[in-house]
Amino acid sequence: MTNVIAAPSVRTLAGEKGIDLEKLARDLGRTTIAREDLEREAPAPAPAGNSAYWEVDHGQYGPVEEEPMSRMGQVAAANLAAANSLIPQVTHHDRAEIGTLEAFRKSLRSEAQARGVKLTSLAFHVKALARALREFPRFNASLSADGKRLILKDYVHVGIAVDTAQGLLVPVIRNADKKGLWQIAAEISDLAARAQDRKLGPADMGGASMTISSLGGIGGIGFTPIVNPPELAILGITRIETATAWDGDSPRPVQMLPLDLSYDHRVINGADAARFMACLVRLLSDPRHMMI
Repeated sequence: MTNVIAAPSVRTLAGEKGIDLEKLARDLGRTTIAREDLEREAPAPAPAGNSAYWEVDHGQYGPVEEEPMSRMGQVAAANLAAANSLIPQVTHHDRAEIGTLEAFRKSLRSEAQARGVKLTSLAFHVKALARALREFPRFNASLSADGKRLILKDYVHVGIAVDTAQGLLVPVIRNADKKGLWQIAAEISDLAARAQDRKLGPADMGGASMTISSLGGIGGIGFTPIVNPPELAILGITRIETATAWDGDSPRPVQMLPLDLSYDHRVINGADAARFMACLVRLLSDPRHMMI
């Protein structure tokens, strides 16, 4: 692999750290290298005394074969382990009645086709989350490394987790609060396609206010996503389900969307999370709320 794409400051840091950018690019399976790749170049070692749990001869119990973890997988594993160990995480579960939003989205199919844009429900979720982050600045923040300062951001960038053959990637929709549905939808399609083709650049990654991890296209009724530091929360979405609502004595079917918000309890308490989710549920229940 040649012609690694890296900013001058990244190349300078690589020289200081003695990191071979060509080798790192091959290990990561892509041509672009960002500063965070250098800072996470070596996976964090497991805490002392814990490695014995994994030192097992599995072959004594039956046939096995080994598959090496990719470099990206090793880095992701180290980051997830660190996040889960260092952040006191709590997950708040809720549901949003999504029938009105889905009907509105389907009514826009002809316009979407004319525009050449795939308008998925994820575009609405990005739009609603961006609005909620503006209404609740504490969720649009990061905690300093020493835990003594809260860094409040005057921008709203939303990360979208993309499942690829190389592992999970999180490209970012910049300034999502200032963009309309059509632009957000187009950017989601573009970023997801480039993530699958391993064509994301440094400017496409990092700096998210909060990340959305959606499993709606696969299934599930809920899960507990892990907060991706330095973000303070992450929103999980699963499959729409049909539930029964009551108008007096009359039942009616409604479309309900499970929502799972994991958050850093050092900064966000349960009442904060409940209010934030109530706002998000209100926005999703009627798309007119998020357009105002």
